[in-house]
Amino acid sequence: MSDAMTGTELAADAARVLIVAPAAAQERHRAAVMANGARVLGAVPPDAIDAALASLIAAEMIVLDGTGVDPERMAASAGRIAAWTRDGDCRIVALLDTDALDLAAPVLMDAGAVLLCDPSASDYAAALVRASAPPGARLHDATQEREAERLRLLNEEVARLAAVLSDFAADPMRRELREPGRGYRPEPGGAPDPTPRTVRATIRARRLRDQHFTPELFADPAWDMLLDLYAARLEGSRVSVSSLCIAASVPPTTALRWIGTMHDAGLFEREADPGDRRRAHIMLSTRAAEAMRGYFTAVARLGLLPI
Repeated sequence: MSDAMTGTELAADAARVLIVAPAAAQERHRAAVMANGARVLGAVPPDAIDAALASLIAAEMIVLDGTGVDPERMAASAGRIAAWTRDGDCRIVALLDTDALDLAAPVLMDAGAVLLCDPSASDYAAALVRASAPPGARLHDATQEREAERLRLLNEEVARLAAVLSDFAADPMRRELREPGRGYRPEPGGAPDPTPRTVRATIRARRLRDQHFTPELFADPAWDMLLDLYAARLEGSRVSVSSLCIAASVPPTTALRWIGTMHDAGLFEREADPGDRRRAHIMLSTRAAEAMRGYFTAVARLGLLPI
């Protein structure tokens, strides 16, 4: 497979990239990849992925564009690419249609892929930059650092609020508030779960704000997804990747990034669909479910409206 070179001079250590995309989109990806300073090894349609991977000796990145591709075919291509990258340091940037999320996203998430759905030009450019950076530099991605820090603070705040509100509820005159450490978790089984109706009412109240203010003012995908998954847990229902993206109330690419971040933080888990092993559902981890129970128990004791 020969380098797709132009007159542009590339660095000797430029990332080597394979493009897997429908023929009509290949030139667009080729231009974007080379504008990012990477070397294009070749561009093939999804149907030719087996032969391309068989002849591919080394690569730092594979760009997989499934836009307009049948979800079943896209999932099959995603699985083959994920398997090829499993033992190496090859990153994946995947563009998915909404109807392919439930089939293709789980296997790509397991491979650490950067997932995009209806991305803007800047989303795509940022994904290429992140994926083509050296392994050490990836740890310093500014967007990921901000979101990881925000997630850590959210996780601590849920636990802190549960403890502080419980103290107030038990003794309104108390002035010395217990400050739990980072490892604090509400005691499992110490209080009953709220009803699914209570959690769904909280979600509806949050959505009512969108009728009066610009939704972007209150974008909080981590909390919105926690609420949706907690309600589903109480109802005994399952939540697909695409459904969780909708619940996040942010652009799908942003939602996918948050799902990956929450999974890495141990708050989300993936569960295979017993009726279709190719699909996976997202669920709360035990730790996250206990924190949510503690939060709802605390606000209920004080007669507050959960937010």
